[in-house]
Amino acid sequence: MDIAEVAKRSGVPASTLRFYDEKGLIVSVGRRGLRRLFDAGVLERLALIALGRAAGFSLDEIGRMFAPNGGPQIDRDTLATKAKELDETIRRLGAMRDGLRHAAVCPAPSHLECPTFRRLLLGAAARTSDEKRKKKSSAPRRSGNPLQR
Repeated sequence: MDIAEVAKRSGVPASTLRFYDEKGLIVSVGRRGLRRLFDAGVLERLALIALGRAAGFSLDEIGRMFAPNGGPQIDRDTLATKAKELDETIRRLGAMRDGLRHAAVCPAPSHLECPTFRRLLLGAAARTSDEKRKKKSSAPRRSGNPLQR
């Protein structure tokens, strides 16, 4: 199949197919003129990539889930870890949803007087602070001497 046919059948834009090919996530089997050609197995591989993206995996993580022969080689521990991350995200979003629903009908004169809304604010502030701390601790240290940077 040429790249236009793959794009049409998969719903993935040709530009994304070229990007995936360059990253090694899919492999073209040749060219017809300037158009890349792919075997039919590329559609299943694109479906696996889409599933991985929907689950929150990065393209690099997805790339490591394919064996050298192109078949899936998915580490079950990686899947279990991602499932735990999704559970935490679901829990956090559920709490946020419930707090917002409460704030929408809360009889307090002001949202800032509502204890539930205040807990939401404190939680958001704590997460922002944690994210800043994580970014700061993972940033490379720079020398004080500008000539050594």
